[in-house]
Parts: sequence; C-alpha cells; structure tokens
Amino acid sequence: MRHYEERGNVAQTCRHFGISRPTFYSWKKNCEKLGNDGLINHKPCPENPRLRVDSVVAEKIVHRRTTYHRGPVRIGWFRPRYHPELKGSKSGAYRVLRRRGLNRRPRNAKLRTLQTQRYEKQVQGHPIQVDVKFLTLKDPAGASIRRFQYTAIDDATRIRALRIYDRHNQATAIEFIDFVIERFPLSVSTRCGRTTATNSKPSFTGTSRI
Repeated sequence: MRHYEERGNVAQTCRHFGISRPTFYSWKKNCEKLGNDGLINHKPCPENPRLRVDSVVAEKIVHRRTTYHRGPVRIGWFRPRYHPELKGSKSGAYRVLRRRGLNRRPRNAKLRTLQTQRYEKQVQGHPIQVDVKFLTLKDPAGASIRRFQYTAIDDATRIRALRIYDRHNQATAIEFIDFVIERFPLSVSTRCGRTTATNSKPSFTGTSRI
C-alpha cells in the first residue's frame, strides 16, 4: 500500500510485488475499510466453538498419541469402545493432533508388523480364529439396534461356535472365549488365537451347534 501511495501506479506496484490486480484491489479495499488490521490474513468464516472437540476428549487423544503413537483412525476406534460417553470422531482427532503439532509420527517410531503368511499347521485347536462382526438389525418397532456377532473357527476341523452380544468390550470377549473352551470337543490352545474384526453386512448361512 505504501508503494502504491508513493507512485500512484497500480500496474507498477503489481509488477514489483508479483501480485495480480484483483488481489491488489481486494487488499486496498480491506485497508480502506479496516486500516492495517484489514491486511491480516483471516479465515473465510469465523470459527464455531461448538464444533471444537471437548478439552477432556482432546487430552485423551493427546495421551494416546504421545504414549502409544496411535493415529487418528485408531484413536477414533478407541474412543467409542472404552469411552462411549465422550463425543468425537476420527477427523476431530486429526484436527486436535494438527493443532498440537502431533499430526506426524516421530521418525524413530516403529511401524506395525503385518502378518502376510497364513498359518497352515493342521493341528486341532491350534489356532482358533475369532472374528467379530458388527450387525445392524431392526427391533419390532423398526428402530436400528447394534449387535456384535462373535465367531470362533478351528482352522483344522472348521468347527465353529457363534454367539451374539449386545455389547462389544473386554467382558464379552472373555465370556465368549470361556464359552468356546467349554463347548469345543477338542483341546484349545488359548495362547494361539487370532482375532479379526469386520464391519461388513451380516450373511446368515446357519450356525453349527457344538
């Protein structure tokens, strides 16, 4: 603005600073309206404090990040499972980490090892594969309800046990494993189980009673 006031030539000022005419006139309009404060960069819309993550949730997100090096997606999985009373989302976790400068993993953080080779040792009860499928059902009134289908399959014999719970937490997981050990007609190695979780739609093909 001082360069333009000294020379009085818009084209020369734009060429000198490498800006376009619309940008210059936008800055000039803001300067005339608000003074020097109008030249400060502002967000296109004011921030809505109601959309910001609660401070309690933000502290838990930072704790999971700094202690366990979890990313926004895994932090988003952790919150509804262990703290269902707290509101938040994966995108909210990312924004919290970005404001704190924690959106990038440390360079010395180890990557999680993925198992790519299938276990092929055909021994009964070693291992037992445990799957958890999230079901969205309808009650008699037509409202949606969430259920969790636990399935245990022996890799060697393909014997299967299945139960459906209304909660998905550590207590139900322990109860289901005890049920499998009790009902399976074979020796189960409890230290060699593999667990997976899916969020696909259910497909009812019948169940095996053990």
